[in-house]
Amino acid sequence: MSAPTLREAPRTARPAPAPAAPAPAAPRFSLARLRRLFLEVVKFGVVGGSGVAVNLVVFNLLLHGLSSGPMTATVLASCVAMGTNYLGFRFFAYRDRASRTKRQIVLFFAFSGIGVAMESLLFYAGYHGAGMSGPLGSNIAKALSIVLASAFRFLVYRTWVFQHDARRH
Repeated sequence: MSAPTLREAPRTARPAPAPAAPAPAAPRFSLARLRRLFLEVVKFGVVGGSGVAVNLVVFNLLLHGLSSGPMTATVLASCVAMGTNYLGFRFFAYRDRASRTKRQIVLFFAFSGIGVAMESLLFYAGYHGAGMSGPLGSNIAKALSIVLASAFRFLVYRTWVFQHDARRH
């Protein structure tokens, strides 16, 4: 018998390697995705907050300063805020999304119109239904109606109006 050389394979069989354990599933919401969503909510809040301020100032000017009717004041104030919000969303909050198109503008104002209708109905319920008709009560009713309608607006703006441009990703 000769001594084994370095090139010869060992004479004992090696056991087959155990199958690798499956990799853990990636979390549905990664940290980066949560961060992007958080920043989006913050930007939406900045634009929305300025829109709320515009909405409340115009509302109070019309209702308490110029003695307009409460429903006229709420609808007009919401429409003025809608215009300022479009500019804020388009050029600040969602500036990284698809470029301005006729479709985007139409969707924004269509969904905003639905938001104004929701806000007006909620305001009507508070102002007339709950008796929130004084200066403080009308502002509380208006603020609550804005907040509730804003949840709808956030979802539709980010989902259908200011969509991500697939070519950029």
